[in-house]
Amino acid sequence: MKILVAFFKLIRVLNLLFIILTQGLFQYMIVVPMMRANPNTPALPPGYFALVVLSSVLIAAAGYIINDYFDLNIDRINKPDKIVVERMIKRRWAIIWHLIFSFIGVLIGFYVGWKTHVFWLGFANLGCVLALWFYSTTFKKKLLAGNVIISLLTAWVVMVIGFATHYRLVTDAGLYGVQPASKLLRYTFLYAGFAFIISLIREVVKDVEDMAGDAKYGCRTMPIVWGVHVSKVFAGTWLAVLTAALFIVFAYVLQLKWWLSASYCLVFVIVPLLIVLRRFAKAETPRDFGNLSGMIKFVMLTGILSMAFF
Repeated sequence: MKILVAFFKLIRVLNLLFIILTQGLFQYMIVVPMMRANPNTPALPPGYFALVVLSSVLIAAAGYIINDYFDLNIDRINKPDKIVVERMIKRRWAIIWHLIFSFIGVLIGFYVGWKTHVFWLGFANLGCVLALWFYSTTFKKKLLAGNVIISLLTAWVVMVIGFATHYRLVTDAGLYGVQPASKLLRYTFLYAGFAFIISLIREVVKDVEDMAGDAKYGCRTMPIVWGVHVSKVFAGTWLAVLTAALFIVFAYVLQLKWWLSASYCLVFVIVPLLIVLRRFAKAETPRDFGNLSGMIKFVMLTGILSMAFF
């Protein structure tokens, strides 16, 4: 039982559930209603959609495993009480599970791509696996490179569903540039952009929190290279940009008289972001930044849940 709990911690099972929730909401709260209003347009069939979600989960789990595999020494300083690799699960088994999950995730991508004519899907999954590997081995230690990679992969959780459906709309139905294809792209970029920016902010906050271990093992993250103050200005600027963009969305939704959507956006997304921005300016200790990371993750959740109101 302890091994099973350790394995769930290793693969970040709550984060994997978040991926399932994100893709499920985007498919059934945005994509499917659009297709229902346009019955002659093709979406991903439920079975193939489920396989895409499974491949996303497997690749993400493999990424968490390989990250912990290579971060063992750093985690002994930053998170000694959360170490799983070597303490509960041997390094050899960690790398085996990484390879199994990655292989199955890529294989599923090629299978779904072949069946649905979204031929790039398998190559995209392979690219995600390689990006996670090189992030863990190289780019995580580089200035901004690792932050951008993780933020892009977070955005890809939404984009893979939107792009796959859009590709089918264009290739199978010939609907390039018209409804519902253009509308689907707008929603895809809206939520992917939100995911990218808020993930980038959280990655910088986590770098500040983990400075001690990162510095000891030669990482050149933003707070180490540019200092904590510059890192706070960088993340704070993006927080302000994201909040301003959400105010624009809020004003647009008000014009449409979607009162419930507007109220949700204000109370559960914009106001928490303003609270994060205020506390961020006062944050000093690793514990402060750890708490901020948790708050930002909450806003990520409420932002994704907003799909149910649109």
